[in-house]
Amino acid sequence: MESTVNARKDIKYRGYVQTTMNLVVLLLSFVLIIWISIDTFNRVDLLTNHSYMQFQFWVCMVFILDFFVGLIFAKDRLRFFKHRIFFLILSIPYLNIINTLDISLNAEAVYFARFIPLMRGALALTVVVGYISSNSVTSLFMSYLTIMLFVVYFCSLIFYQREVGVNPEVKTYWTALWWAGMNVSTAGCDISPVTIAGKIVAVILPIAGTIMFPLFTVYLTDYVSRSRKKAEII
Repeated sequence: MESTVNARKDIKYRGYVQTTMNLVVLLLSFVLIIWISIDTFNRVDLLTNHSYMQFQFWVCMVFILDFFVGLIFAKDRLRFFKHRIFFLILSIPYLNIINTLDISLNAEAVYFARFIPLMRGALALTVVVGYISSNSVTSLFMSYLTIMLFVVYFCSLIFYQREVGVNPEVKTYWTALWWAGMNVSTAGCDISPVTIAGKIVAVILPIAGTIMFPLFTVYLTDYVSRSRKKAEII
């Protein structure tokens, strides 16, 4: 009896710690998103922004800590490591390493590296969304939808930052956001990218949209099926 109570307390404690770490990761990710957005709109050079570089480094350290906390509390550590190793890879402070070692990269590569920690935050959000979803299909749908929204926003920021001032068709961020939305829907847009980064995200968005939109069909089919079963029971 006592061992059962202790086991329940242990499970509850592990759940509390992991939920807390996920929320901390989410909070730090949102701060990074806001910071990156402000710097992008103000055309600030990220490598010369010492405050941001320092903050991102410590955020990455928290992300790494979150991975190892989850590994320690996992029932099957090998399975956890295999399924979450990508989380650890995304948590590495690549931008700080590039800056410290004075590695020479073009502007597009450096700017893309800035978004790597945010991808880790997006994955954390999908985990939280999965916890609160009512069933596996809804969980999968909400997780992919969350990732899609992150991809569209990040790609719109990248497109705006690299194309504004170079591409005469891109004058405001809202143009870049509209461009990203049209491309992820696979409808296409009459604005053509002229930079390398712009061309890269022009490829990423339609691929992401092609993967995402069939899930709407799966989700709607499951929703209709569940609704019919409930109606039959009633």
